[in-house]
Amino acid sequence: MGFETFRRSPTLAVGALMVLAWILSAVAAPWLAPALPTASDYSALSQPPGPGHWFGTDQYGRDVLSRVLYGGRYVLMIAPAATVIGLAVGAAIGLTAAYFGRWVDEAIMRLLDAVMAFPIVILALLALTMLGGSTWNVVLVIGLVFAPLIARTARAAALVEVRREYVQAARIRGEGPFYVLGVEVLPNVRGPLIVEGTIRIGYAVFTSATLGFLGLGVQPPAPDWGLMVAENRTLLTTAPWTVLFPAAAIAFVVIGFSLMADGLRDLEGR
Repeated sequence: MGFETFRRSPTLAVGALMVLAWILSAVAAPWLAPALPTASDYSALSQPPGPGHWFGTDQYGRDVLSRVLYGGRYVLMIAPAATVIGLAVGAAIGLTAAYFGRWVDEAIMRLLDAVMAFPIVILALLALTMLGGSTWNVVLVIGLVFAPLIARTARAAALVEVRREYVQAARIRGEGPFYVLGVEVLPNVRGPLIVEGTIRIGYAVFTSATLGFLGLGVQPPAPDWGLMVAENRTLLTTAPWTVLFPAAAIAFVVIGFSLMADGLRDLEGR
């Protein structure tokens, strides 16, 4: 993905810059943050933005800028990892359904339809209630609840490819399903999967923030963006900066990935 790609799609370029800014700020958080994210300054409780605390402080005297910067690190760990799990599981299911067809395809798709009848957040809440709210459980659950959506995209793209001559030739040569799907079909459906994966990262950011807000994501006193909004929502009228800055961070990253997905989709369509 070089300069020419970004020149052809300004939307992709803007989204990529927004995502890059988030990644760099998260990686550089130890050097950019003016304080530790869990350190309290009891002489500056709910202090408004200003010199020394550029994003203000929360009700415990913790620097909001530091918590937003360090919170980006949790998102950087959760969202891509969950998306990779969702892509791996979803692509495997979708390609299998497209390759075998008939009753296999019908059974898989009806099962996915049943799962997708439930909202993603509800499924995640049910799973995390049983598994517990650790960081890696959040990654696993988000990845698995995204898998059916990704599977439908993978199946739709693979249905076109499995009818092509190169797949028929591989079958005639005696190649097995794993070889045909992994070596022949998968490389030819990676475009739609990349677009879908980019979309899902944005949704993973929002879903992890939602779970944090509901208390089933990263646990206190960790600087998770959704958890920050939940902890300070009662201060929205008296100390709005404690809610607005983490909420703005969530929106910034989600919009960045949405723009990237739109740009990639436009390029795929040309």
